[in-house]
Amino acid sequence: MKNREISIIGAPSDYGQMRRGVDMGPSAIRYADVSERLQALGYEVKDEGDIIVKRPMNNTQLDTNLKNLKEVVEVCTQLSDKVSEVIGQGRFPLVLGGDHSIAIGTLAGLAAHYDNLGVIWYDAHADLNTPATSPSGNIHGMPLAVSIGLGDERLVTIGGPAPKIKPGNIIIIGARSVDPGERDLIREKGIKVYTMHEIDRMGMTRIIEDSIAYLKERKVDGVHLSLDLDGIDPLYTPGVGTPVPGGITYRESHLAMEMLEEEGIITSAEFVEVNPILDERNKTADVAVALMGSLLGEKLV
Repeated sequence: MKNREISIIGAPSDYGQMRRGVDMGPSAIRYADVSERLQALGYEVKDEGDIIVKRPMNNTQLDTNLKNLKEVVEVCTQLSDKVSEVIGQGRFPLVLGGDHSIAIGTLAGLAAHYDNLGVIWYDAHADLNTPATSPSGNIHGMPLAVSIGLGDERLVTIGGPAPKIKPGNIIIIGARSVDPGERDLIREKGIKVYTMHEIDRMGMTRIIEDSIAYLKERKVDGVHLSLDLDGIDPLYTPGVGTPVPGGITYRESHLAMEMLEEEGIITSAEFVEVNPILDERNKTADVAVALMGSLLGEKLV
C-alpha cells in the first residue's frame, strides 16, 4: 500500500444479525490500540469517529426475510457517503465493524471511485444469500449478493446504481459454511472461491499468489479487503457471532496479510464481526489489530 494517509471509520451496527454486542466492535478495536499501531508504522492516521447508528424504541422488522432493513439501509447509506468522502480526499479507508452487512455501504462508497474494483472476501461464509435464499433473513449474510446487484432494491441502489462490483472480480478465501442458494449462485456467476479444502491442499502461499495473479488478469483498478474475523479459526478469534470450527490459522492469516502488503495491491479494507461480549479479554480485537499491522507493513525484523 503506497498511500500513507489512513482514515479510520467506525460502523457500530449490529442490525445485520440477531446477536447483540457486535456494535461495540469498533470500540474494542480502538481499545486494542489500532491508531497507535499504525502510527508506529509511519502512517498519518485520522480517526473519523463512528457513523451515527440510531436505536429505535420499537422494532417491527424481525419476522421478515430482511430483518432490520430500514436500519441497515440508513447505516449503509451513511457509510457509503463517508467512504466516498475519504477516497475523494486521497486517503485509505479502514472501516471497523459492526456486522458484515456494513460492507454494502463500504463497497457502495468505493464503487463511485473505481471502474473495475476487485474484492478479497476473507470469511467463513460466502455472504451471497438473497431474501429468497436466506435461511435466517439476516442481512449480514447478503452483502456480496447485494453488491453484485441481487436483492432488495433499497439495498442494491445505496450510493448509486447496481451492481457495485463484478462477480468475476470477487475472490472468497476461507469459506466453510455455504448455503445451498449461495452454492448455486457461485456456479452461476463464476465467483472464485477458495474453501478450507483448497487452503489445506494448496497452502496459503499458493492461494494468495494465485489470487494476486487472478486480479491482475482481471485488470482491476483497486482491491478491497473485507475481512470477517470468523474467517479465522475460533480458537484464535472466539469473539464472533457465527464461529465455524476448522478455519484459517492465526499464522496463515498473517502470511496472507504480509503477502498482500508486499504486492501493494490493497486500496481499502474493513475488519468486521468483532463482538466483545462473546470475546475473551479482547482477544479477537487484538487479533484484528495485529492483522491490520501485517496488512499495512509491520515486519518481524
